[in-house]
Amino acid sequence: MLIVVTAFKLIAEIALLALCGQWLLGCLCGAGRNGNPFYALLRLLGRPWIRVARWLSPRMVLDRHLPLVAFFFLLIVWGVASMAKVGICLRIGVDLCK
Repeated sequence: MLIVVTAFKLIAEIALLALCGQWLLGCLCGAGRNGNPFYALLRLLGRPWIRVARWLSPRMVLDRHLPLVAFFFLLIVWGVASMAKVGICLRIGVDLCK
């Protein structure tokens, strides 16, 4: 069970960092961000989570706000996975969680 929780936490961390990096690089590059290969890679990593956000959110949410919805959804997933990991580690012992 610890491996499953750790995998969920890792996937959420990677997606969160991809969305943060995409936002930061978009701010730094401005209008030229679509030609940037790193921005394209980060957009590729974040695209599945933005699709999940579109599926979860009501239709009145604008498409430009979907990355923010995806970010907060992943933040909740990361928090739940972190709390589950701490609970498992306290139950089985901290030495076995390393």
